[in-house]
Amino acid sequence: MHPHDNVLVALTDLPIGTPVPWKDGMITTTQAIPAKHKVAPHAFEPGDLVHMYGVLVGKVRQPIPLGGLLTTSNIQHATDSFDQTSGMHRLNWPVPDVSKWQERTFMGFHRADGRVGTANYWLVIPLVFCENRNIQVLEAALVDDLGYGRKKSYQPQTQELISLMQAGKTVEEILATDLHSAETSRQKPRLFPNVDGVRFLQHEGGCGGIRQDAQTLCGLLAGYITHPNVAGATVLSLGCQNAQVSMLQDEINKRSPQFYKPLYILEQQKIGTEEALISTALRQTFAGLMQANAQHRQPAPLSKLTIGLECGGSDGFSGISANPAVGHVSDMLVALGGSVILAEFPELCGVEQELVDRSVDQPTAERFSSLMKAYGESAVAVGSGFDMNPSPGNIRDGLITDAMKSAGAARKGGSSPVVAVLDYPELVTKPGLNLLCTPGNDVESTTAEVGSGANIVLFTTGLGTPTGNPIAPVVKISSNTALANRMPDIIDINTGTVIDGEETIEQAGERILDYVIRVASGEEVAAVRHGQTDFIPWKRGVSL
Repeated sequence: MHPHDNVLVALTDLPIGTPVPWKDGMITTTQAIPAKHKVAPHAFEPGDLVHMYGVLVGKVRQPIPLGGLLTTSNIQHATDSFDQTSGMHRLNWPVPDVSKWQERTFMGFHRADGRVGTANYWLVIPLVFCENRNIQVLEAALVDDLGYGRKKSYQPQTQELISLMQAGKTVEEILATDLHSAETSRQKPRLFPNVDGVRFLQHEGGCGGIRQDAQTLCGLLAGYITHPNVAGATVLSLGCQNAQVSMLQDEINKRSPQFYKPLYILEQQKIGTEEALISTALRQTFAGLMQANAQHRQPAPLSKLTIGLECGGSDGFSGISANPAVGHVSDMLVALGGSVILAEFPELCGVEQELVDRSVDQPTAERFSSLMKAYGESAVAVGSGFDMNPSPGNIRDGLITDAMKSAGAARKGGSSPVVAVLDYPELVTKPGLNLLCTPGNDVESTTAEVGSGANIVLFTTGLGTPTGNPIAPVVKISSNTALANRMPDIIDINTGTVIDGEETIEQAGERILDYVIRVASGEEVAAVRHGQTDFIPWKRGVSL
């Protein structure tokens, strides 16, 4: 991956005794090397350092022979130390040629504050978990009759199994039966054709815990209410919780001092009965949808895009294909005046110095260093650490240390300067590359990026995940062709073409940007088709 690296990545399974050309000679594998895993191009001794992508990713703790396999048994997590003094020697980044994209536009929803949405949703939100049931009642009352019900039913398969049993079929015969495909149907046409949907968020916060939890939750919810993909919102409050209505309104004012959208807030303890609450919420939400439907898509420059960068279910190819291809998209969008968000701070472990050196000024570098160190110390304080970040799936597919995982994950951010460092759930206000402090957990991080203003999320995966978001399209990008072929219903773009030698990273990046423009103009991604609307607020604490 880099001239300073001292390990190789297997692009295919390499049985024992496989000759591997390397430099001017040949290496013979002394162990079976699964695809995506790392081969030792020379013998390692305990204490030797392992480098990938030009950074330290591990330290050897058991001897590894020439042609051997790097594993969690013989490698341990290790990273270089970093300081918060920005050398700022990386600011003269090679700006990509974006002349062919300069005049391109997408069809978006223009908001009064100057931002542009890639979708047009109405939100129904609880301020506290006590209102989750009422949110469910409203969803049941609204979704189907407004034409937003989209159901995939497996009930016919159950009926088929019942018929087989009643016909006297054995357990073995039933297990061998091929069932008919599930039925997918949209019950009615949309009553409001210019509204993409009504999204009903649920969460477990708003009361209990500490007051800072309530404040942070209100900040996140305010980020969604003021989001350019949102036309307005209905908010249900119980009345006695920590997350008070006034707290939410203060957070809205921070993000949008001239807040202009329709916003209906109902407090159950003031209104009284459930019927009175639900009836009022239905009337107000319906009126809000009538207003939202008056908005139309119009052309907007690509500088109005804010892209969230996310990865989940990563594998040993993620840092070679999908992530650098997304990194090229990041650089192109920055060159066009847009904004990108690189988050997941536990997955920036080991590349801190590079990001410090790319910071536009000393305060930016210092804030990043401070947030990273505080996050790392909080993990250690509860007996964990960034070294415990890789999941069993990551490890199985070649990411055996957190630094190895992080070095590949950071490539989503391209090479442009870091213009701002944000602490969750702050709002993106500057064009360019923004760093956002979030956990590495896929859904918590995606939820946070959208709350900070991402109107599209690029989500790379090597193992496959159906994750989506309530209001922002989440584009699934596979790192390998096998995944794209195995799970075509959840993958939008395949960059395994880079691994297969069919496409360069730059060509894959341009293909992704072209798709992003179509999605920003209303083309549905897989997660939207499946109704995948995951929403998990980060309760500040240790989450890797």
